[in-house]
Order: sequence, then C-alpha cells, then structure tokens
Amino acid sequence: MAPYESDDNTGAGEADGLHPGRRRAVRYVVPVTVVGVAAATIGLVPALADSGDPDLPKITAQQLVEKIARSDVQRMSGTVKISTDLGLPDLGGLESGLISGAGKGGEGSSADPTSKLTELASGTHTLRVAADGQDRQKVSLIEKAAEYSLIHNGKDVWGYDSRSNEVFHGTAADSGKRHRAEVPAMPEDFADQALKSVDDTTSVTVDGTARVAGRDAYRLVVKPKHASGTTVGAISIAVDAGTGLPLKFTLTPASGGAAVVDAGFTRISFAKPAAATFDFTPPKGAKVTEEKDTGKDAGKGAGKDTGPARKDLAASGGPTVLGKGWNSVAVFGSGAEGGIPSSSGKGDPSGFLGSLGDRVSGKFGKGTVFSTRLINALMTDDGKVYVGAVTKDELVKAANTGR
Repeated sequence: MAPYESDDNTGAGEADGLHPGRRRAVRYVVPVTVVGVAAATIGLVPALADSGDPDLPKITAQQLVEKIARSDVQRMSGTVKISTDLGLPDLGGLESGLISGAGKGGEGSSADPTSKLTELASGTHTLRVAADGQDRQKVSLIEKAAEYSLIHNGKDVWGYDSRSNEVFHGTAADSGKRHRAEVPAMPEDFADQALKSVDDTTSVTVDGTARVAGRDAYRLVVKPKHASGTTVGAISIAVDAGTGLPLKFTLTPASGGAAVVDAGFTRISFAKPAAATFDFTPPKGAKVTEEKDTGKDAGKGAGKDTGPARKDLAASGGPTVLGKGWNSVAVFGSGAEGGIPSSSGKGDPSGFLGSLGDRVSGKFGKGTVFSTRLINALMTDDGKVYVGAVTKDELVKAANTGR
C-alpha cells in the first residue's frame, strides 16, 4: 500500500467540477493563497512512479506547486478523515471542555461554529463535505449518535448541533471578508498554509505517485533543509493529478512516531451536489441563536480579565518574529499584570499550571515551557510568551538573544 493510499477507495470522482477564472469553492474554510514559492527552493527532479503506484506523466515540484495554485474546483462532495495528535496531556476530558468553551465569552450556543469546530484540534474525526460554487457549502462533523453541520447557502450561514438540538444562524460575510466560521479543516487548507511559508530554508520535492480516494495523485514533500532546532520533520501532500486539489496532508514531527496532523479524503466526487444538500430549516423545538445577539456579554464574567491582554496585543500590532524559516519564534507581550503564575504556587495555589510545564531559566529570567509534539511555548514570569514549532532549547535561546 502506498503511503497515501486510502483505506476507503470507493466513490472515485466523476467529471472534474472546474470553472476557469473563479476562486475554488472548496476553499470556503480558509481562503489562503499559495504565494512566495521561489523556484530556487523547489526540487527539479521529475516524479517517478513507484511499483504498483499510478504511472503518471513526469512533473517537477515547481510545476506541481503551480498546479495546486491554479486549482479551481467549484463543485465537489466527499468524506474527510482528520487525525490530530499533538501529544497534549490527558486531563480526563477537561481539555475538550476548555477548547469547546473558548470564544463563547460565558454562555453560548453549542451550535456556534467558533467553538464547535475547534474540536478538530485533537483526536480523530470524520467530516462530510460538499460545495457548489461560492455560495453553497456544507461541512458535517460526524459524532457518536450525533452530528454537527455547518451550512452556507446564499446569504445564510447555519450551524446545527443535533445532540443539543441547538441552531446558530448568521449572515455570510461580504465579498473579500472572512466569516467567523472559517477554520482550517480541509487538506488543501493545511497544504496552502505549508506552501505559503516556503523559503530558502525549505526543501520541496516530488516523491512518486499514489492513489487517494480512488484518484491518481502526485506526492509532494516539504521539509526543512536543516532539522536542527525545529520540531517539524516533514510534510507530505497528495495532489490530485487531474484537478490539482490537495487530497491528503500529513505532518510528521522530527521526533518521529505518528503524524501530528493527518487529513485526507477517503471518498470524493466532483459531480454537482443535489441542491437539497444545502437546504436547512431549524427543527421544531430547536433553540435558535442569532449571530448578531452573540458577544453582547463579551468582557463580562469569565472573559473580563482578558481585556488588558487583548488591549496590549492590539496596541503592539501583533507578535514580533525572531529567527527565520522553520526556526522562527513569535513573541507576544501577554499584558498579564504581575507576570505569569509559576510552579512555586504564587498566584497559582494548586500549582496546576506549573505542573503542566517545565521550569527554565536564562538571561531572560525565569519561565515555564509548555510542550506538545509540534508547538512549544515559553511563558516568562514577567509576562512574555515565546511560541514556535521549535524545541525547548531553541525557545530558551530565542528568549536569551531576542529580549
């Protein structure tokens, strides 16, 4: 079995649903453009099919990246499997509650996509997706004995949680603006974000071919030229040979083991979905929350204490970036009065925060490093935060030299 071969090869695509000169509709989730890929960083060795894999025309990495950028899929439907393993500590379900509650500013609808779709940040999930042009898209998160659906149909955006029988209703963003429901989920979104960051510290090559969800595909491999300091091992992208649409995205860490992110189609069709796919009427008895009514209590209750930090970040114009390429580190001023609570118990009587990280010290002072298999963060006791896909030692180094 080829590395990108799906466990479910049924439902191969029919006619390619392309429309020249238009933005691809599948990019509804995160509309990121592939830009800034220098030819000097691209491997120019043509792809050669491995034994048993599709025998496709030779193509260079530069040509394959350009094929992705030109992809203009307007109509499609299929099933996507997403697995995320950041290596977060097991908090007995607490972390899921913290993630799902983020952004609600207190009580909110369980159908609000800003919180519901963040569940994709951990575990394995199955999505059913469909798109018919710029104005009709649907993503359904399949759960145990329940389903969450996000539907965009014309000017309306609906979120429906069958478990709680709650509905969220909003209005689609104006042209050129992003809607609050937009979060990375599709293989092409992960791929575009990876390719956008390609620079002269990156190696981009074509590594044979594969079959994904019944489609012939090329394998594009993106990885750091020098692995020292970064937690990223390699990124593999399966690119549909016919449409240029990324069908599967896999990010493996430098430490080895299972992929940190593995997102790919198990079934895909480029036929036009039935119009009824995007119809939605709130079920009888469902609680409906309007988007315009959310956020009225922002800054009250649980969210009140975040005000100073938000003002500090807004005033600073965003993070400062230290370093280059895969070893770059973003620096935030947290704005936390009195600094970050430490494992000594000051400001954190239970010592819970400190127990989740490692205490470090250096020229910058003292702080705590919180680690995952990909992203690490150093919170200093005087209120700065250093974040990057780099090792703990690299974070400390950045804090020492970039203060």
